[in-house]
Amino acid sequence: MDSKAKVIAFANQKGGVAKTTTTLNLAVAFAEKGHRVLCIDMDPQGNLTMSQGIDPDTLETSMYDVLVHRVSIREVIRRREIDVACASIDLAGAEIAMSAQIGRERALEKVVKPIRGEYDFICVDTPPSLGLLTINALTAADKVIVPVQCEYLSMRGLVQLQNTLAMIRENLNPDVEIEGILPTLMDTRTIHAKEAIEILEENFGDRVFASRIKKTIRFAEAPVKGMSVLKYEPDGMAAQSYRDLAKEVLGNGKR
Repeated sequence: MDSKAKVIAFANQKGGVAKTTTTLNLAVAFAEKGHRVLCIDMDPQGNLTMSQGIDPDTLETSMYDVLVHRVSIREVIRRREIDVACASIDLAGAEIAMSAQIGRERALEKVVKPIRGEYDFICVDTPPSLGLLTINALTAADKVIVPVQCEYLSMRGLVQLQNTLAMIRENLNPDVEIEGILPTLMDTRTIHAKEAIEILEENFGDRVFASRIKKTIRFAEAPVKGMSVLKYEPDGMAAQSYRDLAKEVLGNGKR
C-alpha cells in the first residue's frame, strides 16, 4: 500500500441491499489482515454506528458537524473493532445545510484529506439515495463497491448509479471506478437468484465479484449485539464470505 488510504464508497440507491452490512464486515475483514481501517457513516439512519454498539442519540458531535461546521473528523471517530466516524439523525439535515456552500460536493473529500496517511482503507457507507451525501462519498472515493440484491428490480438501480458515476467522473472525480458488484442476500434455492446473477454477469462481466453473500439470520443478529458478523460468529459462513471478498479486493480484483 502507498502511504495514502484507499477510499472505498459503498453505494446503491436502493435500500435493503446489505450495504451497511457489507461496509462494516469487509472493513473488519481488512482489519483482521492487519490493515488500519476507518469506516465513515454517511447515512442519517446511523446503522453502521449502531452496528458497533454506539447509540447515535448520545453523540454530541457527528458527521453532520464535520460536513457542515468543519469540525475535525478526528473528533467524531470512536475506536471499536475498526475506527468509526459516527453518524446521527442530524445528518438528515446536512443536505439542506450544505446546499449553500461553495464546493459542497467536495466537503467529505476535504475533511478526509488530513487523515488519509493514518489508514490503509477508508470505507464509506452511504444513504439509500443519490443525493448530496452519496455524491460527496463518490467524489471522495477511489473505488465504489455496489452491493446488489439478487432480484431483478434491485439490479435496475445499477443503471441510475452508473449514470450518476459518469456525471461525477465528468465534473468532480475523473478517477473514480467501480471496484466490483457484489451479489448479496442470495437465496441459493431459488431459480430467480441464479437468473439474476446470470443477468449481472452478462452485463458487467468480471466486475461482478466471485464472492456471494448468502441470506442468513446472522446478519440481523450481529448488529443487535453491536458487533460485526466476523466477531459474532467467527467460524460461520457469513464471516467467511466477507473474508473471501476481502481477499478479492486485496488481490486487486483478481476474480
